[in-house]
Amino acid sequence: MLGIIGGTGLTQLSNLHVIRRQIIRTPYGEPSAPMLFGELGGHQVVFLARHGGGHTIPPHAINYRANIWALHSQGVKCILAVATVGSIDPELNAGDIALPEQLIDYTHGRKQTYFDGVDMPVRHIDFTEPYSHKMRSVIIKAANQANEPLKVGGVYAAVQGPRLETAAEVNRLEREGATMIGMTGMPEAALARELEIEYAAICPVANHAAGRGESKHGINYDEIGVTLTGTMLRIRHLLEKAVILHDS
Repeated sequence: MLGIIGGTGLTQLSNLHVIRRQIIRTPYGEPSAPMLFGELGGHQVVFLARHGGGHTIPPHAINYRANIWALHSQGVKCILAVATVGSIDPELNAGDIALPEQLIDYTHGRKQTYFDGVDMPVRHIDFTEPYSHKMRSVIIKAANQANEPLKVGGVYAAVQGPRLETAAEVNRLEREGATMIGMTGMPEAALARELEIEYAAICPVANHAAGRGESKHGINYDEIGVTLTGTMLRIRHLLEKAVILHDS
């Protein structure tokens, strides 16, 4: 089964025909929200709102281990994760949809592994290429079918949040190779890899990062809201195409 994780701006899938809702208990606590089982484009999927149904859980407080474990326990083998980002790369603009191929983890204090020597022996996963080739290919094909421009490639910087970055921090991230910034990409991707789940991130660009473009002197949250509302309509359509392709 395919799992979809919704982030900022995507706490629900309006085009998902919900069949049932289920609260999943895990050895790591409760997930962010009840899981929604249903059909998207006539195909079975399960949807989970990363920040909770009311978007009340900040990035650093998300129970990532419970979220991924819950999906895994229901037979999810592949995950499409929607994760909103700010743009560092001048070629990425508000309203674009990006498909990163690499990431850098700047988070701290988050439970980052299932193999912590307590419940499971320590295991070192290969994380050379953090995103699934299979799922990225599905997304690229879906974008082509949907006639949806997709910015393929780039490096996702996973930062702690919940505050946004200073202009100097953004400059540092750029020097270190990042092209976009988000707060939820890790440890989500690594946990999925530990459970051998094919995982890829779809990243709607909400704004230019601090000190860049229209954010040169500050972030305009009203503009972000308008941008995400429009972009998420396209994301929903893209996800539906991806689900159909995944099962074909």
